[in-house]
Amino acid sequence: MTQATRWGLTVPLSELSLPDHRELVRRLPDLGYTDLWSAEANGADAFTPLTLASQWAPELRLGTAIAPVYTRGPGLLAMSAAALAECAPDRFVLGVGTSSQTIVEDWNATPFTEPYARTRDTVRFLRAALAGEKVTERYPTFAVRGFRLGRPPRTAPPLMVAALRPGMLRLAGREADGAITNWLAASDVPAVRGELGSEAELVARIFVCPTPDADTARALARRHIAGYLTVPVYRAFHEWLGRGERLAPMQEAWAAGDRKRALELIPDDVVDELVVHGEPAACREHIRAYVEAGVSTPVLMPLTTGGDPAALVDALAPE
Repeated sequence: MTQATRWGLTVPLSELSLPDHRELVRRLPDLGYTDLWSAEANGADAFTPLTLASQWAPELRLGTAIAPVYTRGPGLLAMSAAALAECAPDRFVLGVGTSSQTIVEDWNATPFTEPYARTRDTVRFLRAALAGEKVTERYPTFAVRGFRLGRPPRTAPPLMVAALRPGMLRLAGREADGAITNWLAASDVPAVRGELGSEAELVARIFVCPTPDADTARALARRHIAGYLTVPVYRAFHEWLGRGERLAPMQEAWAAGDRKRALELIPDDVVDELVVHGEPAACREHIRAYVEAGVSTPVLMPLTTGGDPAALVDALAPE
């Protein structure tokens, strides 16, 4: 069995306040975790949890997965990245991406236009800005005049792009240092890796529910699957992966406003492909299947059914 050289965890955990993560984060390196990756939607921002962690566990690599390219201006995004790179020198990875129309337009009052081009232009700007260059450039989707970081990082952090379908995956392989993806099965990884290329890092957030109660795990997983896979970008992703017909009834019920029926229409086999569940040892084995298929860095996203979050993190630690 191929062993993952990296083993990541998503923070923050919903059961803990940000300050209460201190003891858990400090223990992670001894448990075998190598990475912490943040998310950004409507909870904590992408940078604050990692900034705290940079001081609690200096052995860990830290990454944003992701900081949206629309919700901060280019200069502010560069400043946020530079500050975290200063707190975690040579241990920070800046992951950027489009996020979703709901987060960008509905929650942040910003037009969600030309997502591919906006991501490409932001990556190009960040390459220059984080290298300490003065940037005056009219990109196709925005213009910057006379920006230079006042505190450029000693070493510019690697840049990664959130990517689902071929165009963005190829962009990540061509202009960034790798891709970040999620909501895929281990069997989907070769298709994603084929578009990204063999050399770039592939980070995958993997949803994990470590319980032997399959009915409970599937019920919890269905709520998350419906919340994500009805979003247009994820719907298109799974159509590309060949899962469109199996998900179409759920998506149609969701669009009609029948949320209860939508959950019922998600097939068990789709749940079992997209969400890792079972005893902790079985979960670890399933996660390693992603690594064997081509994932460089598995990043666990625990789906909890209650109980002590620290015990869950312990149970999912690599052996």
